[in-house]
Amino acid sequence: MSLAITAEAMTAALRERLAPTQLEVLDESYKHAGHAGANDSGVGTHFRIRIACAGFDGKTRVARHRLVYDALHDFIDQGVHAIAIEVL
Repeated sequence: MSLAITAEAMTAALRERLAPTQLEVLDESYKHAGHAGANDSGVGTHFRIRIACAGFDGKTRVARHRLVYDALHDFIDQGVHAIAIEVL
């Protein structure tokens, strides 16, 4: 099954899996035109995520990032090339 790779779809997945207290998902694919992993459409390959989540408490930076990657695994499998994570 193919997913729509949009900031909105990723936001929904993160809300469902992590119940964040703050969340912003930005599609920055247009900034990476011509770079590795970019596609011709300029959307759906490079994202920035700003997130705060009670589930991050007491976890290392790597563990926090792993939780985000795990929540977005299906999107990564469908072609997301890069995710920049900012834990708030």
